Amino acid sequence: MRGVKRVAVVLAVLIVALVVVAFVLENQQGVSLSFLGLATGQMPVSVFVVVALIVGMLLGPLLRVLVLRRRSKPVSVVRG
Repeated sequence: MRGVKRVAVVLAVLIVALVVVAFVLENQQGVSLSFLGLATGQMPVSVFVVVALIVGMLLGPLLRVLVLRRRSKPVSVVRG
């Protein structure tokens, strides 16, 4: 059973890698991004999309940890 799971995982990773490579190859047209007065040079669309994906994958779990940490702190009640 472990061998079947390992093969399934390897196949899933290969399929995802092929989809990413196909996406990058299909989106090679150059664009310039401008945001809040900052502008980038000409780069392929796929660069911006992949960078946005990576930033989102890093920020999502970080924000979740921060929210859960804030919720788990006990609130001290001062009575007087």
